[in-house]
Amino acid sequence: MKKFHFGVIKLKKWAVNVVIAGMLILIGGVATIAGVTAIPTATAVSGVYYNGDKAGDKISLMINVYWGTEFIEPMLKIMEEKGVKTTFFIGGTWAVQNSETLEKIYKAGHEIGNHGYHHKDHDKISEEENINQIKNTHNIVKELLGIDMNLFAPPSGAYNRTTVAGATLLGYKTIMWTRDTIDWRDHDENLIYNRAVKNASGGDLVLMHPTEATLKALPKIIDTLQEKGLKITPVSQNINDVES
Repeated sequence: MKKFHFGVIKLKKWAVNVVIAGMLILIGGVATIAGVTAIPTATAVSGVYYNGDKAGDKISLMINVYWGTEFIEPMLKIMEEKGVKTTFFIGGTWAVQNSETLEKIYKAGHEIGNHGYHHKDHDKISEEENINQIKNTHNIVKELLGIDMNLFAPPSGAYNRTTVAGATLLGYKTIMWTRDTIDWRDHDENLIYNRAVKNASGGDLVLMHPTEATLKALPKIIDTLQEKGLKITPVSQNINDVES
């Protein structure tokens, strides 16, 4: 009886794990533990990138921008000093109010991505609104910089099939992340640093924002990643050879 009882417990644990894995796959979601995203082995939604080429040596710092404007220029200066180019995902409302800073990011040689217009959860809005949020930001950046973006980072990482379908229709790839510094919540430069670099490897997409703590951690993050033999590149270069 004891042996049978142990088998039932094992079976229950196995069933729970299967259900959890299935839920992750069905919603296309991710779980984050200590800042490192647990990447689903499969996703029901195509066109979504959680990482670049794992066999390569590229890593990307993806900086999502809706606030923290005062920290952007100092971040640009650090990246220039260290010869680093990366990707800034820009919110539409921020772009309207901060066109000069946006231009400085672009002129510094960084890639510009789309972060939606109003920072809405794109898994909770209609297909039409999904398209409008992406398209309106695209048009604003096109008007300000004369470029066509093709990378979309959903605000809060919230997306579903409708989101991805709309983004794809507009010629966009949907970008998630491998590692989350959670710097919007935890204003601790050492914690942010550790989340960015611990066990970092090729293909990683490192999510961060323009915060004071991130600014303080940035030089050390860059130095450590480069010491690991990783090349910090824009997201498009990192995912170039990866099929979603």
